[in-house]
Amino acid sequence: MVMVLQANDAREWCYRGEGAVNLVLAYSGEHPDFVGKVLRVQKVPRNGSQCENGHPGLTELECLMWKEFKELVSAPTKEMAEYCFVQHVMCSLLGSKNVDAGIHIPVTREFLETVDNNVLCQRPSFRVDAAMVNPLCDSVLLISDHSLFPRGALKKDFCISVEIKPKCGFLPLSEFIASENSIKRSVTRFKMHQALKLHQGKGTQSNKGPFQDPTEQFRVFLNGSLILGGLGGNADATSCEVGETFENALKCVIQAIDGQRTQRFLDLISKTIFSSGLLNKVLEVQKLDNADIEGAIHAYYNVISQPCAVCNKRSAEDQLSERYSSLHSISNDESMKIVRNYLIAATAKDLSMMISFRPREDGSVESPYSMVSLESTNQNFDYKAYFIDLDLKPLERMEYYYKLDQQIVGYYVQMVKSTQQLRHIE
Repeated sequence: MVMVLQANDAREWCYRGEGAVNLVLAYSGEHPDFVGKVLRVQKVPRNGSQCENGHPGLTELECLMWKEFKELVSAPTKEMAEYCFVQHVMCSLLGSKNVDAGIHIPVTREFLETVDNNVLCQRPSFRVDAAMVNPLCDSVLLISDHSLFPRGALKKDFCISVEIKPKCGFLPLSEFIASENSIKRSVTRFKMHQALKLHQGKGTQSNKGPFQDPTEQFRVFLNGSLILGGLGGNADATSCEVGETFENALKCVIQAIDGQRTQRFLDLISKTIFSSGLLNKVLEVQKLDNADIEGAIHAYYNVISQPCAVCNKRSAEDQLSERYSSLHSISNDESMKIVRNYLIAATAKDLSMMISFRPREDGSVESPYSMVSLESTNQNFDYKAYFIDLDLKPLERMEYYYKLDQQIVGYYVQMVKSTQQLRHIE
């Protein structure tokens, strides 16, 4: 594809959503190369300090760390490095069948600036305040819209898709976890982080089901349109409100009586996830982090050849000092492997799964898609599943990950102590 997207093409790309790194746009025009596609457009902090183009995709240290992947190391830009990371690292770990690396297409600065202006009023305010479209990128990533099935089936077909962020699926057992942080071995990172977000006014109380309290972890699309969940990572109201309205929206897909369709849909999702083995694939990659950030941070300081800021803050008599010292005695290659595995695992902990369903009619022609049966409604469904949001984590984020981890655990430990003290007083 040699087409270059210009400013007047921007009107055919509408806002679909965004994460911390990329903006997602869905195509609404008629060009055959773009129908059923979405664009992932890179963002940068609004202060503009990281707007750049034409620089190597990786830093010198990152090139050493990823030296086994020649295509990634030789990537000329950050955008191409992201692409090579998905194609050559994550595809091999998660399986190419469930990963869409996409293709890069060239764009003009005017296209990016027009897109940024067009979607401004649709973006959540906190996303607008934090970041903007990077106007200096010379390409964007074009991938299939995995909330839809490709055209070619009957037009009356309905497609319902669910986007799920599974988050970290295991409790860490690393020997490098400090005693004051031992709660990490019994309470999930997600639960502790939600508590901190609630304290900071950034989240909601997540003790309801996904249909009563939709968040960025659970979104539902009907024929490509969002009907449940937030556009930009929060629980904004959408075109289809929760509860009864969502139940009614399922009529075209789930053949069940009123009041039961939502539960049947949940049953369909659960059966598909567990029978497909998708979670097992994700968990296997997540477990590449076997040192926890409390161990990996020491390897990081080895990699950057700097005095360890963590060790400098701990007493020499600390029980873990000897274990940390052992980390600082390993080879540079071993340190790089620990950090590399941690960053790959971080991608797997932050990815999303997009699973799309469409009813399969009795006597229909053989389908290229997998099939799942919902016995409670006597229906068969085609389904396809993809992992998305497979962003390459930069080496420099290691210190941020460590500080955030300590903040999350520290707040949760303090919250538990305060709760126990109040109960004791009562």
